[in-house]
Amino acid sequence: MSIKESFLSEDVPSMGIYETLYAFRDSWGAFMGTQGTHPWSQGFPLTTQLKDGPELPSSVDVTWEDRFYPKAWGHPLLRDAIVNMYNDQYGSKIEPDNVMVFAGGRCAIFTVLLFLKKNVQVRIGNAEWPAYLDIMTQAGIDWKTVQLDHSNNFHPPNSAYFDREGLNAKTRVFPVISNPGNPTGHTRFGDELKELVEMAEQSKNGILLDEAYEFYHESGGVSGIEFVKDLENSNIFVTGAATKGLQSPGIRVGWVVASKKNIETLSNFSSFGMGGVSHLSQLYAVKLLEKERLKLARSAVAKHFGMQRERYGKAFKEMGLTVYTGDGGFYHWIELPKGLTADEFNKRLFKKGAAILKGSDCDMGRPHAKGDMPSAKSQGDPDYVTPYTRMFRFSFGPLLPETFESDIKLFREVYEKYKKDVGV
Repeated sequence: MSIKESFLSEDVPSMGIYETLYAFRDSWGAFMGTQGTHPWSQGFPLTTQLKDGPELPSSVDVTWEDRFYPKAWGHPLLRDAIVNMYNDQYGSKIEPDNVMVFAGGRCAIFTVLLFLKKNVQVRIGNAEWPAYLDIMTQAGIDWKTVQLDHSNNFHPPNSAYFDREGLNAKTRVFPVISNPGNPTGHTRFGDELKELVEMAEQSKNGILLDEAYEFYHESGGVSGIEFVKDLENSNIFVTGAATKGLQSPGIRVGWVVASKKNIETLSNFSSFGMGGVSHLSQLYAVKLLEKERLKLARSAVAKHFGMQRERYGKAFKEMGLTVYTGDGGFYHWIELPKGLTADEFNKRLFKKGAAILKGSDCDMGRPHAKGDMPSAKSQGDPDYVTPYTRMFRFSFGPLLPETFESDIKLFREVYEKYKKDVGV
């Protein structure tokens, strides 16, 4: 039974990942993540201790003060810990007033985008984290996609994000980039990242660098904060979270690093729109960010997931799949042969208790693209609506090392049967 008239907007679809989760549930009869399922579509890491990694805290001490309302901008101990993390690792000189704590990374990103001025145009790669599309839509953002396909190996040059062709002098350009990238794993680091930050600091420019996968690079850490020259006079926003590198998605702690002026604006919003973040979660995050523990975590994450990336990638290539993955994150970005689609492949995986994330769910031009996408015609499909019909994202983030053989065996069986059935 439903009410006759809902006072809430009905134009609030779930993001692409959840569409897959619901479709899987309808097919399998239970949600992904339950016993017997294979969460290859999921964007979370192992939440258990990694080899050579630090233990994960099992508790936090709670005092009478922790039952007070939290501060709108974050617990002083956590702000200090975040500052020390960046300054120790990257040689930056940020202060606590450059940091605000949010209830997870996506809450931080949503808030920054929600309060962009109307003369700011977001630039975003055509294939990015699915939630960006929903966030930008609900926030009423003006955005333009940056070509991200085979022609540039799914790695556009920095200049593509700051092109001002067709813009008037009042328009400000604001790229939103996940780095390392989700779903592609491509990472901007070293001189390339330095150039990106330099462009973002120029007049009429800014950037939001989503660094959720900061630890997931062979270097053990990559952050644009390393190359920021004048944070106080820029519109650079760096977001991070305890979700991935600190292996604690359930505590819902994320943060933004930005100029003190921009942090003040965000904290003003929190005073009436969020009310701060649970002290208990923030205190848990403080433990995760202890200096020696952090050093071990960076090394263990880079080593473990680098190993997983390499061996899954090798196995996929041996099957004849085309792998376009970069050297960061915990996903593989893969293309099926012509004649196959990720949608049909997923339906077949569902029957085996598995799922991948369709490339179309990561398409920032869908369903809001205006006009024809040039790459559409190359597929020879009259019903084509996205350049990623044959692409998919495979997550090895939550997979235990010992399930590798069984994962690949199941994947190969479904894949080979699909090819045989359609004559590919």
